[in-house]
Amino acid sequence: MPPARSRPTSLYAALAAAALTVTASAVALTVATPPVAAAACNGYVALTYDDGPNTGTTNSLLNALRQAGARATFFNMGQRVQQNAALVRAQQQAGHWIGNHSWSHPHMTQLSTAQMTSEISQTQQAIQQATGTAPKLFRPPYGETNATLRSVQAQFGLTEVLWSVDSQDWNGASTAQIVQAANSLTDGGVILMHDGYQSTINAVSQIVTNLANRNLCPGMISPTTGRAVAPDGTNPPTNPPTNPPTNPPTNPPTNPPTNPPTNPPTQGPGGCSATVSLNSWNGGFVATVRVTAGSSGTNGWSVGMTLPSGATVTNAWNANRSGSSGAVTFTNVSYNGRIAAGQSTEFGFQGTGSGTGMSPTCTAS
Repeated sequence: MPPARSRPTSLYAALAAAALTVTASAVALTVATPPVAAAACNGYVALTYDDGPNTGTTNSLLNALRQAGARATFFNMGQRVQQNAALVRAQQQAGHWIGNHSWSHPHMTQLSTAQMTSEISQTQQAIQQATGTAPKLFRPPYGETNATLRSVQAQFGLTEVLWSVDSQDWNGASTAQIVQAANSLTDGGVILMHDGYQSTINAVSQIVTNLANRNLCPGMISPTTGRAVAPDGTNPPTNPPTNPPTNPPTNPPTNPPTNPPTNPPTQGPGGCSATVSLNSWNGGFVATVRVTAGSSGTNGWSVGMTLPSGATVTNAWNANRSGSSGAVTFTNVSYNGRIAAGQSTEFGFQGTGSGTGMSPTCTAS
């Protein structure tokens, strides 16, 4: 267990509630005491909420978390993100983390590889369009996963996140039962809850209070380990797993469909290089492109490539795209243009036809 340290300053400390009472003769100012007293953080847990955003409950849940001084991870559905982009931005602006929970909440393991890819890629795009940032975490609906799904997740740079505690709110658990379930959380643990139940919203304050009484603090989920860590990501648990993600299944695929780059890196005139890896199936492919900065680093980059005859790009993530067939150009988005010398970033795109033989050329600025 990491050494005790002062509880990190809450995002909401500067927003401590102030109530103004206006009367005919005077204005009285009352500053509310933060609901959870400062405590030593001897460990971190992740509060997670699935299936949002929802017009009827998301704002209430955000208010409850704000009042408790807690941050959480929201695993959002792509369809609902598209319909309620303002609520996703509200989650982000309140300091919470946002993960991918598929587009339509299907049984992912019953889908084809192409269908899995579509569920994930559409949600990545919807969340990026709403917030400016693509998720790094993916929670499969129903917790159902397999080797094929994990390989598709890897194409998008996603870490699979399941849970160590199930609140059973989806199964009709009462507020008291949800609070009791949270009491079994330990350092690094993740609790499954949902955006959509009043009983879950009502449990927030008591969950956070009980955690503080045990010197546990709400934290973020590490995209490296899939476990809860400090909100700044700098304090991993004492014994992080050696084979993330930490949740079952415990047998990762030994031969994922992502192939090592078959084309050598090409050095562009601006000082960067690019390699491409393919995950192909009959009639389509997903390409992952790694952009590596040269000795002077980059402030921006552009990758051009010529698609094979008959191939068409249908969507892209972590990059802007110009063109869909023949000569196609990808340029950085706002958050991944600056790359330190020798460091890398990745973007991807999905296409129809065959992607075999593509050779990217990178230009940096």
